[in-house]
Amino acid sequence: MTVVQPFEFHVPDPVLHDLRARLERSRLLGDSPRRPASGMNAAYLRELVDSWIHWDWRAREAWLNAQPQFTAEIGDATVHFVHRRAADDDAPALLVMHGWPHTFALQLEFAARLPEVHVVVASLPGFAFSSPYADGEMSEQRLASTMHALMTEVLGYERYVTYGEDVSANVSDLIAARYPEHVAGIVATHSHFPNNDERTTLADPAERAFFDELAARHGTDGAYGHVQATRPDTLAVALNDSPAGLLAWIAEKLVEWSDTPRTDPRLVERRISRDRILTEAMIYWVTQSIASSFRPYYEGADQPDPIPPTSVPAAVFIQRHEANYPESLARRHYLDLRVFERLEDGGHFTAAEVPDGLARRVREFIGSLD
Repeated sequence: MTVVQPFEFHVPDPVLHDLRARLERSRLLGDSPRRPASGMNAAYLRELVDSWIHWDWRAREAWLNAQPQFTAEIGDATVHFVHRRAADDDAPALLVMHGWPHTFALQLEFAARLPEVHVVVASLPGFAFSSPYADGEMSEQRLASTMHALMTEVLGYERYVTYGEDVSANVSDLIAARYPEHVAGIVATHSHFPNNDERTTLADPAERAFFDELAARHGTDGAYGHVQATRPDTLAVALNDSPAGLLAWIAEKLVEWSDTPRTDPRLVERRISRDRILTEAMIYWVTQSIASSFRPYYEGADQPDPIPPTSVPAAVFIQRHEANYPESLARRHYLDLRVFERLEDGGHFTAAEVPDGLARRVREFIGSLD
């Protein structure tokens, strides 16, 4: 039986002093003339950097340490997770997985809204307080095996519901396809995407149009992923050495992918508060995990093999970042699709942006399962 260890963390004072000194010495630039539009500008970054300098990390650290956190050795990785147990031992269980660039912390408010469910919010290997795999690639198959082992072998849940975002959306799909006897249902806000080879065979015009639109935006919107997949260590050196650079890289994605107007990056805080933005940057900084967080982009998890359809009950909620996703794609992949809804609010980081609405929907779906 795998030993589960309680976990909390305390950032040493010298690390905080060094961080503040680096932030105070930041050599920030102005906006370039005629630059392409993005989710970050010089004025907002200066605000965020100043807020980070004066931020009360100890209060936020205490809040995080109040969460029931644990670690367990699974294969060659130490896996960190939050385990919020319901009062009823026989309550249903839900696995919640993050993507990139967010961490487990951005999903905690969603988890707290499901007190009647055993909620496990996992840190993927190489993210936050989970160690990276020591050998072999960080593939979707390996991530699925690790997360399934966490739920079954480590925590003892015979059946559970799975939910993933971004990088872990395919992991969630794969868990449902590979372990249907253990998966009571799947919730998807990032509904299944065929891989690139499969997309070449699509016959439905709406499906082709959806992926053509994504492809047209990929040159600019997907540039980050190309760099992380082809020059990960060079980029990681810069971000691991400069807290201002790290903050800009992460916050830009939170702005661009959330369901907020792009007219002013500050509007992201309508969905994701400044405290939560700084928490994400702080976790990456103190764990020095930005390099290992890039591994899915060059080790296979972002260039997936085909995932077979799944017959487990499914609820699909289309978030605003993929608002035109064709229902036909979902119905071909989730063979027992019980709910298909297009959300009016909430973007790429759905659990963080609309925790109340998503928790209500998840509660209703779980309650409908046999």
